[in-house]
Amino acid sequence: MIFIIKAAQLILSLSILVFLHELGHFLPARLFRTRVEKFYLFFNPWFSLFKRKIGETEWGIGWLPLGGYVKIAGMIDESMDTEQMKEPPKEWEFRAKPAWQRLIIMVGGVVVNVLLGYFIYIMVFFTWGEEVIHTDKLKAGMSIHPFMEKYNLRSGDLIVEVDGEKVIHTNDINNAFIRGIDRLKVQRPSGEIEELPLPDGLEYELFSEGAIPVVNLRSQSLKIEGFDPTDSSMLNAGFKVGDKFLSINDIETKYDDDVDYAKYKFKGSNVDVDILRGEDTLQLKASIKETGQMGFLRTFQFIDTSAVSTAFYGFGESIGKGIKRGTMTLNNYVSQLKFLFTKKGASSIGGFAAIGNMFPPIWDWHQFWLTTALISIILAFMNILPIPALDGGHVVFLLYEMITGREAPQKVLEYAQYVGFILLMGLVLYANGNDLVKWLFG
Repeated sequence: MIFIIKAAQLILSLSILVFLHELGHFLPARLFRTRVEKFYLFFNPWFSLFKRKIGETEWGIGWLPLGGYVKIAGMIDESMDTEQMKEPPKEWEFRAKPAWQRLIIMVGGVVVNVLLGYFIYIMVFFTWGEEVIHTDKLKAGMSIHPFMEKYNLRSGDLIVEVDGEKVIHTNDINNAFIRGIDRLKVQRPSGEIEELPLPDGLEYELFSEGAIPVVNLRSQSLKIEGFDPTDSSMLNAGFKVGDKFLSINDIETKYDDDVDYAKYKFKGSNVDVDILRGEDTLQLKASIKETGQMGFLRTFQFIDTSAVSTAFYGFGESIGKGIKRGTMTLNNYVSQLKFLFTKKGASSIGGFAAIGNMFPPIWDWHQFWLTTALISIILAFMNILPIPALDGGHVVFLLYEMITGREAPQKVLEYAQYVGFILLMGLVLYANGNDLVKWLFG
């Protein structure tokens, strides 16, 4: 059921984003009296799920949900239909239009995705408000990844400022760690305030160690709710649903992050686990994988719930909040691209399964729209990259033409499309192959 819910959210989200992206090409094309021969949601190799011709345009739905396309007359695109290019240009063709009009047509999809992302964030703030954390009410401090102990930061500490800016939400801290942090202001459990300098390049260490996100709210150590269906080791060791952790190798597990600390410290080892089952205290053996996983599922119950509130905004305030959130989302995504050039980054690239897992396991419209806004901004950035076959590749050739006054040779455009298509298909296969490997081997 969880798979179906996530898949349905993914398909709906992609349908909205792809349709509006292609509409961003279609509308300016029609505005400049350019013929659009096809408008397709999803790709349709060999056959279409639905198609209907209205005027000059065939509207359809393909069966392969890898994107969508508009086929604009007189343009070398992913259809690789070069026959019409052998004839003299006609006034209704893309190639017959001024370069500035062609540029607007090509960037239209990216512009729509950016504006859509901002618009969704605005409406989310207006409809659901914003979760705000009052750090002065966090009596138990924060849950901090065990890796940060080497930098004198541990669970129970309270981060109150990041590079001189007051903390509003734990997401602000995690995003700052991804971008890079110079210093933190930390309140220790004793109440002492301390300035904590951090080294350059820490974000690479965190990514390689799998320590992102770094910070969260503290939770109680709750009962086992279930087990990973791909890992039966704890079931075989005698653990049951309802067991509550008391300690792992004599480390008291009062908080949920105490469990995480023990899993991190003893990863790759066998451990003694004291549990509470009903009124009985038992000790069982468990194995912690090298990845720090133990194969059990749990729920979370934040301790300092009084520190979390929802701030609601009028429409005018929501506009400012939404624009700020959209810009921050774009900046954070661009910041994370640097991790692709690390060993772990290459293996972390995911395909449709990874995107689907971004959605919640239950249908939650709030989270659905937040995830859709994020994907919309990611699609905008990816599409504007100067890669042949993407919108950004076409933009590069158009800018070349506008600067030099000469069109790129048709053969160059054709070969660029072939190269770009091969690169994109290779990336799609690699990303979805990574998903398959993770599913098979964990």
